[in-house]
Amino acid sequence: MNFIKSFKVTLAPSLTIITVLSKVASAALILPISEAIGQLKWTWFHGKKSRDAFDFEIFDKASRGAWGSFMLLCRTRGRSLAALGALLTVSLLAIDTFFQQVTDLPERWVLQGESSIPRSVRYKPKYEPQYDNTWDNIPVSQMNQELRKALYYYYYANGTEPTKVGNATQAEVPLVCPTSRCEWPPYETLAVCSACEEVSHMLEYACLTMRMDWIRNSTGPSTEHTWPNVSTNISVKGTACGYFLNATSDDPVLMTGFRIENDTVGETLLMRTLPLSTNPARHALYGTGSINFNHVQYPMLDALIVSSVNGSVDNVYNKKRPVAHECGYVEHLENTFVNSTTMPWPWKTEYLPYGDYTMVDFAGEINIRPPTLKGNSSAFGISNDTFVDFGTALDEIFPAMLTVSNPTAKPYIKIRTSFTKQVMFREVNFSPWLSPNNITHHMERIAQAMTNVMRSDTNSNELIAGTAFARETYVAVHWGWMTFPLLMLLMSIVFLAATMYKTSSNSHNEIGMWKTSAMPTLLYGLPKKTQMDIMSDTATRGVSDKGSSKVRIRLLPKQGWRVSGASHLIQSPPLPQLPRPAVRAPPGWI
Repeated sequence: MNFIKSFKVTLAPSLTIITVLSKVASAALILPISEAIGQLKWTWFHGKKSRDAFDFEIFDKASRGAWGSFMLLCRTRGRSLAALGALLTVSLLAIDTFFQQVTDLPERWVLQGESSIPRSVRYKPKYEPQYDNTWDNIPVSQMNQELRKALYYYYYANGTEPTKVGNATQAEVPLVCPTSRCEWPPYETLAVCSACEEVSHMLEYACLTMRMDWIRNSTGPSTEHTWPNVSTNISVKGTACGYFLNATSDDPVLMTGFRIENDTVGETLLMRTLPLSTNPARHALYGTGSINFNHVQYPMLDALIVSSVNGSVDNVYNKKRPVAHECGYVEHLENTFVNSTTMPWPWKTEYLPYGDYTMVDFAGEINIRPPTLKGNSSAFGISNDTFVDFGTALDEIFPAMLTVSNPTAKPYIKIRTSFTKQVMFREVNFSPWLSPNNITHHMERIAQAMTNVMRSDTNSNELIAGTAFARETYVAVHWGWMTFPLLMLLMSIVFLAATMYKTSSNSHNEIGMWKTSAMPTLLYGLPKKTQMDIMSDTATRGVSDKGSSKVRIRLLPKQGWRVSGASHLIQSPPLPQLPRPAVRAPPGWI
């Protein structure tokens, strides 16, 4: 099989060319074969043995097409040279199929230039410090706008979907691929991964007197004196029933439940996200700030996500155990390496009451050096300030509470709960945090979104060079399919040579080269002298066109052939063996 590079050959024109060539080849073979069968017709009747008159029609049809050839095969039973010609005529019906299989137009991937894909080694987004005149030398924490833009739809909806381009989707990182297929060598990049564990068993149902930090109108930490039903006497704090975390401790936390007011059901908590480090003080809960992920070094987030079953108010009232997960985020090398070395608590905060500020400092160092990192190559990681940016972006929804004022009321989600002078909440039409949504999968998608933000940052990413491939069409020649057409050509040459040899022998020397002509049939039905007038004396091997052009004939079924235009006409000879006087045909009649 050979491959020949095409010049933008398309499939339809190529098939047309192949079809035309196959038809030309078929016609080039069928013409001499049919002429040879016609010539063998005369030798068939010129032999010593008389033949059936019906054979004449069969031979005539055989020289015209496949059906007559099939009849000739059946008539002669393959015991005649003409049968070979008939077999070739029938076999030529299949030659088009073989010609069409000779060539093919496969597509192959060929190198078409370079491509590139970004990776992140040390994520350093461009940062312009912003200051408050209260603190001249201390920058104010700012929200990473690219990060918040990427996470916003995951907080309050089902995230974003990749842009569709035709039947494919657009890449979520700014790669360069000039064709439809690009490949890159294996590489490592800084990424964010997530993990979730089911913790519903840690919740207990109870009706307790507690702090009403979860109701919609309560403000942030250190504003407990503004919460309803709260005083210095613990016995007059608010009462709520539901599933609690640390139900038997001095500081139980309601995860789903409802408030009791004057023996009636009040505001109901359907969902709560609770980070295991306080906001904004960053104090660790459970001692290490984690329940199941103590082995993870410097997690960006470790939080509980608890929802009523199917997000239903009735399931809260019916005391059905809620769905609870502990989920966390951590930096790592994608699909390669996670740093699990235990480290001390890295957060340091200081509250400044006269300015109502909290100074936050992250003392950890995010430097990941996998075993594959060689020499003095830069470690993977992010700066301390960038780590705080991630925490600030996640603070919007961790913690959060989704409540309804009554069973038929519209739900609201309370966000940015660290604010002490205002309450931030918004209407909820859909919440990805409510059951039966897949929390584990949703957290994985958020982790991927954060990874894409790091890899898309043009100020700190690196480009990995790759290769681009494009489809090219080739003409593939399958020489094996030429066997049948070449065999047909060889057999046709053998048949023609055998026909020439047979018709040129002494036993058939009297027969002219009439082939498929119908003139001998007509001429040998004329009187002898009329034949002599039409045929040249010297043209013993064929019919004289000059002589025949002078003759005009007309068939009258009841009277026979009428001949006119000859140099002289004679009367027909008398009919033999007539009992009455001989009857002669009128002049010009046969």
